[in-house]
Amino acid sequence: NRMGKGARVYLGSAELAAVCALVAKIPTVEEYMEIVTQKIDPFADELYRYLNSAQMTGFEEEGRVIPLEEMPKSEDILGIPAEALS
Repeated sequence: NRMGKGARVYLGSAELAAVCALVAKIPTVEEYMEIVTQKIDPFADELYRYLNSAQMTGFEEEGRVIPLEEMPKSEDILGIPAEALS
């Protein structure tokens, strides 16, 4: 057990995280199934398609390298005022 004996964790999925966000708690099985059926299953063809990057237009073979001095700061992306960080 790589989590350690006695670890109290829940393993989940993106779908479970989305449902948890909607109901603001870990849902019951019934709540989960109802929400997934209504909100996720209708988009299954789009959500669960295989990402074949070799056939995707605009896909780059090599990742773009951003020089460190051009790297955006997370506080700028999140809109955190500089004075809040000092």
